[in-house]
Amino acid sequence: MIESDTTPCIGQIVSTKKGRDAGQYSVIIQKLDERFVLIADGDKRKFDRPKKKNIQHLSFHNYISPEVQNSLSETGRVTNGKLRYALTKFLNEVLDDVKKGDEFDGER
Repeated sequence: MIESDTTPCIGQIVSTKKGRDAGQYSVIIQKLDERFVLIADGDKRKFDRPKKKNIQHLSFHNYISPEVQNSLSETGRVTNGKLRYALTKFLNEVLDDVKKGDEFDGER
């Protein structure tokens, strides 16, 4: 799996390692401090009710959504549709490339 270091960025795609939503993909919408971030996926977890997560419980992926990042920097908000679009784009483009043999290590 493509993973980066544990430095969270706004708009970065993450997957949850621990908790009820383990294995789910989300987007970082806010950094609270050095340990916690707020994540949302636009579907089960809307922008208005994000999940507070410890960064140690997240896997960070080398993909930052420019649409989400720009929207949050310009207006301070992002639509749930943009969050869903960013996750769909990540899953279709990046994970499909990995599954085709680029850097696939057996995890799903």
